[in-house]
Amino acid sequence: MNKRSDLLTYIPSLDGIRALSVLAVIVYHANKIWLPGGFLGVEVFFVISGYLITLLLLAESEKNGTVSLKDFWLRRARRLLPALWIVVLGVVVFAALFQREILGTLRGDVVAALFYGFNWFQVWVGTSYFTSFEFVPLRHLWSLAVEEQFYLIWPVVMLVVAKFGKRRLPIVSAVFVLIAVALAVYMAMVYQPGTISTINDTPEQFMSLFGQSVSRVDYLFLGTFTRSSGLLLGAALAIWWRPWLLQNSRAGESKLYDIVGFGGLVALALMMWRFHTVIEGTDGGTVGYDLLFRGGFFLTDLASVALIAAAVHPGSKIIAKSLSNPVLVWLGRRSYGFYLFHWPVFQFYRRFAGQGLTPYEFVVLVLLALALTELSYRYIETPVRQGAISRWWREFRQPAHGAQLVRRQRRIVLTAFVSLLPVFGVVSLATARVQLDEIAQNLSDNEGNTVDVLGGGQSVGGGELAAATTIAGQLATATTSLDGQVIDVLAIGDSVMLGAANVLTQRGVTVDAVKSRPYRQALEIANFMKSVNRLGSVVIIHLGTNNTVDEKTLDEIMVPLRDVPLVLFVTVHVPSEVRQNTNNRRINELPARYENVKVLDWYSIATAHPEYLYSDKIHIRPEGQKVYADLMMQAIGRP
Repeated sequence: MNKRSDLLTYIPSLDGIRALSVLAVIVYHANKIWLPGGFLGVEVFFVISGYLITLLLLAESEKNGTVSLKDFWLRRARRLLPALWIVVLGVVVFAALFQREILGTLRGDVVAALFYGFNWFQVWVGTSYFTSFEFVPLRHLWSLAVEEQFYLIWPVVMLVVAKFGKRRLPIVSAVFVLIAVALAVYMAMVYQPGTISTINDTPEQFMSLFGQSVSRVDYLFLGTFTRSSGLLLGAALAIWWRPWLLQNSRAGESKLYDIVGFGGLVALALMMWRFHTVIEGTDGGTVGYDLLFRGGFFLTDLASVALIAAAVHPGSKIIAKSLSNPVLVWLGRRSYGFYLFHWPVFQFYRRFAGQGLTPYEFVVLVLLALALTELSYRYIETPVRQGAISRWWREFRQPAHGAQLVRRQRRIVLTAFVSLLPVFGVVSLATARVQLDEIAQNLSDNEGNTVDVLGGGQSVGGGELAAATTIAGQLATATTSLDGQVIDVLAIGDSVMLGAANVLTQRGVTVDAVKSRPYRQALEIANFMKSVNRLGSVVIIHLGTNNTVDEKTLDEIMVPLRDVPLVLFVTVHVPSEVRQNTNNRRINELPARYENVKVLDWYSIATAHPEYLYSDKIHIRPEGQKVYADLMMQAIGRP
């Protein structure tokens, strides 16, 4: 027997809000420059979930005097699990057929996704939500993990609340608000401003979690507790704003609700644009992060509360009607599946075509994701939610004869056949060995061809600076002492230069390149090399893949390099057009200010020759690495 109360009827305007929120997230995932703060759509989802789930539990409590944990969890399972399993299995099967090299690293992601722990798994392994260049086809499931963990705990909380009685509900609501505020304050206190690199470079940006060093930003952005403010505020709103208790308002009050709703909608739109600096922090700091973690999420929650309150009130006319239009409602009812399917579609396409999506590619991929969403919604999610599995099982257990038996046998054969691919995918996943993809393997192979100028072997007071240098084609590793020696040509770079370290070292270049290096670290290296008088004739700097550099940092870098005969800056080629264009513009301005600066326009070369780059359109293939090195040698007069 279904014990759910019919007090809570369907509210189409909430599906309208869902539609707008999922569109914001998907546009952000397609190309960050189109809607730089679109990821805040997830926060809106949190508030909606807190509101609706609490309403459902309150309605059940008012009708039955209690809350059935079993019924609640079964309803959630029927609603959420089928689409999730389809997506996870689909990713596994696709990888097993076309991307077998990722199966080993995908295994942990799949386990974390199926057990709704993907947010904490990402925190633990350090696959940040904002690390866009990494291939993680299930990364978006972190938000679903947060919600599912909430669904696991919240009915128990509301079961206790139900025993308090109606008179104490305002107190309960106030407690929810206070906890939400406390979490926002905690987030602001734990957050540390500034650039984010490795734990060695920026230890203040990391914290200990059960003995594991994790990024503070990852912990705050992905953590269940730190992201619960929206869920709690939504729950508090549900107590005060139960639709079955709301009444139609007078004309003046209706206008007020529309104004509040419109204000919430505008505020959300502005914040989705304002927080664009979150993804493009500079060496001078990350203003966007500061705003986001020091009240930004909470402001998003408040704007969402205002919009929801107006949208569900029967007195609201314009806002509720606008959000209840058929297109938005259709998309909103499928928003869960759309969110699930779009990210793997985007990610697998990017494996072959690169990071940035053009408008044409975006439209095609969105249509594909919508098609998969509709198939899942119509033929899997809806039937399961309506009890199809139970009906099928009852029919299977009943005796069958004649045509009925034939239909049953055909169904079994078809089911067995359809199951072959998932079985193949699961077996492939379970037996796959962990291996690096082409880009990661190239970087790993070249790490031995670099020196670590700022490493633990250094001593500014005259101690030895050593570097393990692997010579191409040799198995042995030689230790080259640099103590007291001038480095004639020093190259400072990130993963792009790291991939070409082998060909550069063969040409006499000393390479100090590491993955995810911030631009400001070039200043530290330059200052150190200047202090020990080891700067030679040429310094090459190729950074800017991972962050935006400001003019102040570039000028500071040039202070210790002012007496170096030639400083060669290399322009960047990255999918982020904002970062790419900003960095390249500032680099190209340097020769006008410094006589010893020269610019190598790698951006133009890479743009004209995409075959030089891997599929991410950033890192350089072996055939491009030779060209890359040749251009550098020509630029510094050492062809």
